[in-house]
Amino acid sequence: MQLQKNERIEDLQCNGLQIIQNKSLYTFTSDSVVLANFISTKKNDKCVEIGSGSGVISLLLSQKTQFEQITAFEIQKEMFDLLERNIELNNLKDKIKPVNDDIKNYKKYISQGSVDVVFSNPPYMKEDTLNSNVVKAIARHEKYLPIDELCTCAFQMLKAGGRIFIVYGAKRTTDLLVSLSKHKLEPKKMFFTENGKGQVVLCVVEAVKLGKSGVEVLPNLVTNDQDGKYIELLHTKYIK
Repeated sequence: MQLQKNERIEDLQCNGLQIIQNKSLYTFTSDSVVLANFISTKKNDKCVEIGSGSGVISLLLSQKTQFEQITAFEIQKEMFDLLERNIELNNLKDKIKPVNDDIKNYKKYISQGSVDVVFSNPPYMKEDTLNSNVVKAIARHEKYLPIDELCTCAFQMLKAGGRIFIVYGAKRTTDLLVSLSKHKLEPKKMFFTENGKGQVVLCVVEAVKLGKSGVEVLPNLVTNDQDGKYIELLHTKYIK
């Protein structure tokens, strides 16, 4: 695989998976790994990822769980190019279908009410200041993918009883839960992550389309030690 300027290939430490990252663009964080370890799918599931970036979550799911196909939506051309190349690098063209388009246009690619599982690590920062790096700004700030817009599309795509898995900033937990419930995506399981210094960082939720009320709150997941180092063994805690 020919690398371009500022690119590197990293070992995902999961059954030989590798990923191309570009340090001048948006690179994935532990948010994506935590979510990938929480998502569960079945053999014949049709899945959609909203905002795939370079594809790390879909890549990890290809080795951690079963599914028929993932349709991976990524709006940014620069990140989409990485997504396509990462799919090719890992020989996953038959399992992951990349789409370079806004999720609002999903009906061009998939039928309404045909999806079993939706998952996303969406932008959740509220700051309006535009990062000088436009790619990073779009990946981080909610103005480019408001949570209500994401939930609207997810509800429309999902079958009745279909599930959405999402990771969001812990400080925005109320916004996330309100939006899910408003769009008839009922939270069923959730947990928070801690950074090793007692600070809660992320909220991770599984919700069901038209599900009954009632949510199971799982124990917090500590992802880092007191020095900030990522704890490799603990991120598998919620694998189904």
